[in-house]
Amino acid sequence: MEAITKALPDITDSYAISAGRELRIFVTPEKVDDLRAEQIAREVAKKVEETMVYPGEIKVTVIREKRSIEYAR
Repeated sequence: MEAITKALPDITDSYAISAGRELRIFVTPEKVDDLRAEQIAREVAKKVEETMVYPGEIKVTVIREKRSIEYAR
């Protein structure tokens, strides 16, 4: 499953967790907006359906997180 996500641009990492029942995809927040994150989730879910055989369902989560950290000294 992780190999499917590597083909798409703006994806930094992906992890199959929970015995392959969930796929978490991390994207670059500066390049991907909320709408594009939804599109990526849909595209990956569709590719998984087309290329893999699995029982049940697989949850695809796209994580777009930006952290701003400052230090006061």
